[in-house]
Amino acid sequence: MQGIARVTSACLMVCASLLVWAESGAGAGGSKAPSVRLPGAAFVALETINPDHIRWHVRYLSHDLLEGRGTGQRGGDLAAEYIATQFAEYGLKPAGDHGTYMQKVPLVGITTLPETQFSLIPKQGETMNLKPLDEYVAYDQSQQAQSDVDAEVVFVGYGIEAPEYNWDDYKGADVRGKVLLMLVNEPPSDDAKFFKGKALTYYGRWTYKYEEGLRKGAVGVILIHQTQMASYPWEVVRNSNSGEKSFLKAEGPALKVASWIHLDVASRLASASGMSLDKLMTSAQSRDFHPVNLGARLKAHIVSKVRKFESNNVLAILPGSDRKVADEAVMYTAHYDHFGIRSDMPGDNIFNGADDNATGCGILLEVARAFGIAAAKPRRSILFAAVTAEEQGLLGSEYLGKHPPIAAGKVSLDLNYDDVKPLGAPEEVQVAGAERTSFYPMVDATAKEFRLAIRADARPEAGHFYRSDHFSLARVGIPSFSINEGMKFKGHPESWGLDQEKEYVDKHYHQPSDEYRPEMDFVGDSAMARFGFALGWEAASLPKLIGWQKGDEFEAARVKSQR
Repeated sequence: MQGIARVTSACLMVCASLLVWAESGAGAGGSKAPSVRLPGAAFVALETINPDHIRWHVRYLSHDLLEGRGTGQRGGDLAAEYIATQFAEYGLKPAGDHGTYMQKVPLVGITTLPETQFSLIPKQGETMNLKPLDEYVAYDQSQQAQSDVDAEVVFVGYGIEAPEYNWDDYKGADVRGKVLLMLVNEPPSDDAKFFKGKALTYYGRWTYKYEEGLRKGAVGVILIHQTQMASYPWEVVRNSNSGEKSFLKAEGPALKVASWIHLDVASRLASASGMSLDKLMTSAQSRDFHPVNLGARLKAHIVSKVRKFESNNVLAILPGSDRKVADEAVMYTAHYDHFGIRSDMPGDNIFNGADDNATGCGILLEVARAFGIAAAKPRRSILFAAVTAEEQGLLGSEYLGKHPPIAAGKVSLDLNYDDVKPLGAPEEVQVAGAERTSFYPMVDATAKEFRLAIRADARPEAGHFYRSDHFSLARVGIPSFSINEGMKFKGHPESWGLDQEKEYVDKHYHQPSDEYRPEMDFVGDSAMARFGFALGWEAASLPKLIGWQKGDEFEAARVKSQR
């Protein structure tokens, strides 16, 4: 009850200050900052946002009964039905297929079977027959039951071709039919004009590496895992790539081998090829780097169980009140899937995903409820999307971006929630990517009214912007970013928040231990819900649709979507 009292008191204070701001039309000192103009009906609805409501959703969605909410599995389907039922109860209209809340996403599940053989044959020494999960993970993205690969291994550094940074790891080399060995991440730099300095760009993401290798005609890509580069330990790679992995139905060429190997394996391979992995990695940091043929081969026989199935994005809409712009929308997203049950793991093998991402779903549902009960509605429509298969590579949101219920060019903004840890009252908010949009001045003004300092990405090297569902919407032009807490929480020094983040990544991220606990404090999650509610209402009321800043990497997609 004390937590609820704190939230209600804080909310009343915020609402009062927002009203003063709206009446004055200016920020402190008379500066011409954007004004936050929320009507009384919005304030009343905002005040009802309650941390215990979010707690109840998280407790249910992360319960063992939902079996880890695996994509295309019973638990995932139960989660989707639960979310759809909540949307209906809140009075939101279905926005899925054929008048339902469900948008069917056609997927192919690939399970790499034990008969698979994965061997690296170096120039010297014995064949390295690798152990699955301990030394490598691999999937056949061609979605065939069997594939055979016997191809040269070429080290291509970071595997990046980025003309705007004068960087090309390929240097025109013909790598068709070869297997490319490469590093994750991108060349290290403190220069913000060179791959954005410490902040990871999409060039550093493993998904880009696979995509670029395929564009170059490679038959396979092997990524070298190093904890510092990847920003997570090998256990995350292993757990994220064990059991069935889902893909959107293939519509063209695909890699026969999409894989990771342990750093120790890469080191042994380099040594057996008469080279030093450390020296190869160092050389890869130079613009002068050229691909290196290791004189080694990958010989792989990949046997897969192929399962075609459908999962669902859960979509609901609150129609806008202004007929002139009701066909436009502001979108909220959160993924509901996790990794299900890993049958080969002893002991607790249910990946409950309480933080990741029952919390985001709980916030999404509470924001949806608040919009649903508001006595008045925003001018534009509000679209809510609980998406599937995020853990499989942002697949549900990718499909949503390609098949939106409202055309991408008419979606003003996507606000995404992912992994909002229940750690208590935040004093900071993270909105990485918001500064890339024309909406940022309003984000900044609203954060000030909520007494939240905007914190720069605490771990820019991890590339969070490219690792959550808002990225899929950004790729089709929709201004998008995620909302999350910063690292400073009331009653704690900043170091405490950083320690909580590190402990989670090291011990719980994509692990069965990411579970609901009664002592979790959802005050922070409700604060992020209120903040996002205010932003969404304001975005839905603006005279014009939101855009990307001039020159941003997604600006061209926005222009294309609005033609």
